Amino acid sequence: MKVRGRRECQDCGCRWSYYETGSVACPDCESLRSVGVDDHTLHTDSPATLDLTPYRTAAAEDRLADTVDDCKRDLRAYVRRRGFVDGGRLRPLDETVVAAAELLQVIDAFDRLRSPTDADHAYVLALLRDADQGERPGPSAVTDDLAPARGLGDANAADDYRRDLLAWLDEHPDPEARRTLGTLRERIKRVEALEGDVPPSDAESLVAAAREVGMSLREDDETALAAARDRLR
Repeated sequence: MKVRGRRECQDCGCRWSYYETGSVACPDCESLRSVGVDDHTLHTDSPATLDLTPYRTAAAEDRLADTVDDCKRDLRAYVRRRGFVDGGRLRPLDETVVAAAELLQVIDAFDRLRSPTDADHAYVLALLRDADQGERPGPSAVTDDLAPARGLGDANAADDYRRDLLAWLDEHPDPEARRTLGTLRERIKRVEALEGDVPPSDAESLVAAAREVGMSLREDDETALAAARDRLR
């Protein structure tokens, strides 16, 4: 969406940045009567934090099954609030978003397994331990039962970034980048049709390609765009 990032409260005169608060409510008096004092700027990100501590604790106490719904709620809220254009500036697809998108799918799939293995349990614990720090296990660590969930998580993260890249391209045209994003969407749709059941390295390539397109736009790097095209082939 396009917003005027600098706001001025009509009740108390306070000025603040929408980009920092994600709200049109005045941070001083909470009034909703404010006006923009700059030009409209593309902005898709909102302040958001992800804290998986309660679910790590639940897992350590063998109560994870009781908290799955709450964990999914927090993950959805985080992913929904995160965007990749901040006050007109294109940002990279960071690993915390990718890990959160994966964990959302994985913890749901794990909860539905009739006989999860020790390896399945260890993988979920590894994601819970590090996802909010922007880390996750590599593709080779994914178990067979949870690989489709990882595939869907990667596809969703890549698609969210793709949509923001397209919005940014509306104001910064680049036909080659747009065509590459079209190819990326085709690959994402294939993974979605297969319900994520592709090799984890293939799913991760979608994230890598999306990041390469983003890098090409942020840094005017034709090499990165060529790398994305080659990867998607």
